[in-house]
Amino acid sequence: MITKIKLGIIKTGTKCLNVIYAIFKLLPVRNKVTMLSRQSNVPSDEFRMIKKGINLRDKRVKVVFLCHTLDGGVHASLSDKVKYGFHMLTQMFHIATSKVAILDSYCIVISLLKHKKELKVIQMWHSMGTMKKFGYTALDTKEGSKSELAYAMKMHRNYDYIFASAESYKDHLAKGFNCDAEKILTMPLPRLDLLNSDKYGKKVRERIYREYPKFKEKPLILYCPTFRKEEEEFQKALKELTDAVDHGNYNFVVKLHPLSQASVEEPAVGADEFSSFEMLFAADYVISDYSCIVYEAAVRRIPLYFYNFDMELYADGRGLALDYEQEVPGPVSDDAKEIIAAIETKEYDMDALKRFADKYVNPVGHATKDIVDFVFTLINE
Repeated sequence: MITKIKLGIIKTGTKCLNVIYAIFKLLPVRNKVTMLSRQSNVPSDEFRMIKKGINLRDKRVKVVFLCHTLDGGVHASLSDKVKYGFHMLTQMFHIATSKVAILDSYCIVISLLKHKKELKVIQMWHSMGTMKKFGYTALDTKEGSKSELAYAMKMHRNYDYIFASAESYKDHLAKGFNCDAEKILTMPLPRLDLLNSDKYGKKVRERIYREYPKFKEKPLILYCPTFRKEEEEFQKALKELTDAVDHGNYNFVVKLHPLSQASVEEPAVGADEFSSFEMLFAADYVISDYSCIVYEAAVRRIPLYFYNFDMELYADGRGLALDYEQEVPGPVSDDAKEIIAAIETKEYDMDALKRFADKYVNPVGHATKDIVDFVFTLINE
């Protein structure tokens, strides 16, 4: 429960920020696009792809990256909160003088403050799809936010447009962001261009093979589990899956969530030099559970297997956004041996995989261009 004192601090802090922001709003608006993220301290490939597309079209449009994590959110250390406070001042300056702001995650300044009418805000959520409930659909669950805090912080407010990878994803997003469906546009993320690029895929594979030559010698099973706050059961399940793999015939790579404290033990390989996304370009099979990487793997037409050893606990604790066993395109089991046995049969319904991919990711070949085109319609308004 959020105390009245904390709610009072948030209310007072919001008023103070709006006073400071009012000064920044006196500055003239420029042909500028500000891109903001709490996902990483460096711009994502997708941010860079959009910037490149904008600059190729018109070098006079300034593009600013503001990427800064706040690990722990409201529970972050005091020093991290102070650093982020100064970062928020930088955000306020650039947002006040921009025509377009693009986010890939929640941004305090965007949601809390009153903006100029000239500013258009795009929420380009960092996922191609969703398996789990999030945002307002996950309030007051074990892994979700508290209602009082979400409403006090005006979570996911002030968005003019929200991008969805496909029509079927719109309902999930509208509920998660607690917004009107009219704000949601079918606009797949730029990473779709990378997933469909043979040139990019070859380049990434070559990097992976230089670091791990043995990955070329036999099929690679990639395990990408979702994040769990309590990982004792997960660590046990990971060991069972590792033990079930025939390591003489398969490479086995485990890509843990960045926040995970679990450990990857030999003969499994962590491949820390590469992201889960990059490893998709070397994978022959993907095992997951409730992670959104399944949509990206489906686009790549990589056979998917679903190891849901804690399905009941996870569904009750947070909730799933879709009818799991009816929707997912591959074998589902809470038994590690059954998952590996399904892989070893080498039988798979590739038509079901394609239907799943096409349902949740609109199969366009120019995702980045579409976003850049849309941004310029807003700049030129």
